[in-house]
Amino acid sequence: MPCFRLLGILTLILTFAISPALCQKPVPATQESEAQVSLDREMQHKLQREQQKKHFEQMKRDSQRLLELATELKKDVDESGENVLSLLVVRKAEEIEKLAHRVKENMRGH
Repeated sequence: MPCFRLLGILTLILTFAISPALCQKPVPATQESEAQVSLDREMQHKLQREQQKKHFEQMKRDSQRLLELATELKKDVDESGENVLSLLVVRKAEEIEKLAHRVKENMRGH
């Protein structure tokens, strides 16, 4: 009989210990997932804005460099003879071409 009494007491203790946890309502998964989705959207939006800002700043730097190179190229061509183009002038023209392509791609958003 003492075993049954001990078993009964343990059952009552466990029942009272577990019952508050069973009575609590869990937060619905939809609320948690909606909040997480909203947070994810905000983070993605913030990252996109930062990337756009970086691309814009890069375009400004590249455009400024294009202007400098074009000015230098014009000066070099004006100073060279009519039948002579230096290797420097050709390299500068190639650099302008590459930089212009990069600016164009950045403007397209690639």
